[in-house]
Amino acid sequence: MTLLVVLLASSTLLLLAVSMSFVLGWANKAFHVEVDPRVEQIDAVLPGANCAGCGYIGCTDYAEGVVNDGASVALCAPGGESCAEAVAEIMGVEVEETWPYRAVVHCGATLPQRLGVNDYRGERTCTAANLVAGYQGCVYGCLGLGDCVEACTFDAMKMIWGLVQIDYEKCTGCGACVETCPRGIISRIPFKAERVLVVSCSNEDFGNDVRKVCKVGCIGCGACAKLSDLFTMDANLPTLDYHGAAVEEGDFEKSMEKCPMESLLYVGKPSAEDLAATIDEELPGRVEPDFETTVDQAEWRG
Repeated sequence: MTLLVVLLASSTLLLLAVSMSFVLGWANKAFHVEVDPRVEQIDAVLPGANCAGCGYIGCTDYAEGVVNDGASVALCAPGGESCAEAVAEIMGVEVEETWPYRAVVHCGATLPQRLGVNDYRGERTCTAANLVAGYQGCVYGCLGLGDCVEACTFDAMKMIWGLVQIDYEKCTGCGACVETCPRGIISRIPFKAERVLVVSCSNEDFGNDVRKVCKVGCIGCGACAKLSDLFTMDANLPTLDYHGAAVEEGDFEKSMEKCPMESLLYVGKPSAEDLAATIDEELPGRVEPDFETTVDQAEWRG
């Protein structure tokens, strides 16, 4: 009797296994989605950073976007030019003219240059400090607690005197720091040259108010814009269109000389001549405004 039960159970399981194999085989053919082999080839040449700087959630998703949606072959910032060329070769296309994107910080004031800074004893993150009214006088500047440094997986950012500095030898322009900054004062701009001119302040207030909270903030005098039509005054700040006019070829010397706050600076990789001229100096790292501060959006209670 026991042997009969065992044989019956075994036969039932065997029958179920055979039936399921047929069902799975049918489903595999019925629901099979053909994958273009180029997707795997492109995914293999991408760096695998999955930084989302290209606008896709990961490298595999970007590879599918290139093959299936016609996405640009030059969107991978960490991979750079060599990666773009490899992807273009797989797709059988030419690499379109493009420029590497790099991060820029829209504040140039170190701790000694900031006025109205108060003691902060809360959680040591920019996200937390940004919710506290009166942490520092300027509501546009760098909070200096290093959320962006923690977010950078390429070790391209560090804090010096409460102001984040970017190592452009390491920066890939992935955009992780842009997403992390609670004040939105970091953005990505195209570097059409090794060094790019930037405006070092983001404070949109009038000059007298700026002087109360910062020693190096732009006072909105417009002297730079009067001397060069590449500048546009917007909300008391001079701005540059990095996507339009060839700002890398502009002559900014007169504007830089006339700036009373010395807020026009070059950032990026210095040339040999620049290094020789500033061998005994500590180069500042102040940059260009193009942001919306979350302070303007906050709902204060109390």
